[in-house]
Amino acid sequence: MASACAGTPRADRSGAAGMSDAHSRLRLVRAGIDTYQQPVVYMHRDCHVCRSEGFTALTRVLARSGDRELVATLNVVVDNRLDLDVAALSEAAWALLQPSPDAWALFSHPEPPASAPALRAKVFGQRLGETDFLAIMRDTVNNRLSDIELTAFVTACAGERLDNEETIALTKAMLAVGERIDWGSGAVLDKHCVGGLPGNRTTPIVVAIVAAAGHRIPKTSSRAITSPAGTADAMEVMAPVALDLDAMRNVVEREGGCIVWGGNVRLSPADDILIRIERPLDFDSDGQLVASVLSKKAAAGSTHVLIDIPVGPTAKVRSVAAAASLEARLRETAQALGLNLSVLRTDGSQPVGYGIGPALEARDVLSVLRNDVDAPRDLRSRALDLAAALLDAAPGAVPGKGRTIARTLLDGGAALTKFLAICEAQGGFTEPGAAPHARPVLANRTGQIQAIDNRRLAKVAKLAGAPGSATAGIYTRVRIGDSIQAGEPLFHIHAHSPGELEYALAYAAAHPDIFGIGAAE
Repeated sequence: MASACAGTPRADRSGAAGMSDAHSRLRLVRAGIDTYQQPVVYMHRDCHVCRSEGFTALTRVLARSGDRELVATLNVVVDNRLDLDVAALSEAAWALLQPSPDAWALFSHPEPPASAPALRAKVFGQRLGETDFLAIMRDTVNNRLSDIELTAFVTACAGERLDNEETIALTKAMLAVGERIDWGSGAVLDKHCVGGLPGNRTTPIVVAIVAAAGHRIPKTSSRAITSPAGTADAMEVMAPVALDLDAMRNVVEREGGCIVWGGNVRLSPADDILIRIERPLDFDSDGQLVASVLSKKAAAGSTHVLIDIPVGPTAKVRSVAAAASLEARLRETAQALGLNLSVLRTDGSQPVGYGIGPALEARDVLSVLRNDVDAPRDLRSRALDLAAALLDAAPGAVPGKGRTIARTLLDGGAALTKFLAICEAQGGFTEPGAAPHARPVLANRTGQIQAIDNRRLAKVAKLAGAPGSATAGIYTRVRIGDSIQAGEPLFHIHAHSPGELEYALAYAAAHPDIFGIGAAE
């Protein structure tokens, strides 16, 4: 198992030889600045350390305090808000270094990352092997690579720049630098959707059904990368998801399943860091997607995995050919990891469920589990399809019986009971809230809905504040084939603030073709 992230007890480093403590020592304070996962150190530009070491803005610096060390990015303060003998740490840096009260730290230049040659080779289009990817992933989790270097790596791997062998090597490297769970003997089921389809919050329903059927399904989920909500975002509206590994294990041993945020259990910490880089870039690639998904499934101890691939003109996977290519890469990588993989291609032409955004999607989930008359039928049907496929893939299953089992557990209330029990085990159930501001977007003509642009619809939800504001997003019941009258609502925008509402409305007004309206047949 690889060493933990930066901030672990330090080893001796030759780069510190001859360093004068007096010229490299600063008192540590907490800056109170959230830089997300990126550790940042703040120093005054005229402090003696900046002068003696030649530090400038964005320099990578090595900080040592007590028996711990940290590599961070330097931000330079130019006014008098920071004393000359002080270094301020961002929240991420403070959590990693864990300095004692009134602590001081020694600062120096860190050694170049061991993976620098491999990173440079990939940027220039060369193929990398397992050793190369392992070095890059180790430097990633130990914070030896800056965000600029990580961005270069993500970009160099985008598109078709990772072949199948490299994808397998990257997946194994991600797996090697994180924790792994051993559930003992027996099957461990899991599912994942490759995304690109607004709504589509099937996971909580599937987990509830499969766990109610008596199977183990420890589901670790991501927060949103390029979407208005990830499964972890929607689940967090209803129950805590930031469980550690021991807490996750307790939930699964008690209830058979869980739905937790993978970032807190460190099953693939390198992937969590790469996701942070990918989010503002708003892209990923097949190779990175496969490595991300399957490294976490293998780390979670899964034995049988179902992958949902929505296919549609504005989904992440846009054609049958693209789906076939992705499926082949998934299968080859899964085989190399010893995973039993099933793939289900589904309709990706339009959103699933009524809500898009954490709380709105959570409401849909509860509506289906509660068998409400008004529950979104497409979400219910899709969740039953996925649960059935996963139950049929389980060892000893009678082929074709999964759908009947899944429907019985959902209709009879066993799935709802199991879901609420999982929520309680994770820390307690909460009903989803509602946004304080909402406004409809109206059809500008009469006709029939012929197409829905998933990407632009998701963009509206994100501009409204999702997923950062849990109650923000979009609510729509309009589907392809429906008739619409001019002036009728196509969808409602929900926002936490008036500014976000207006921003989303302006985008929607600028793109009236989000819902393609043609002549009624």
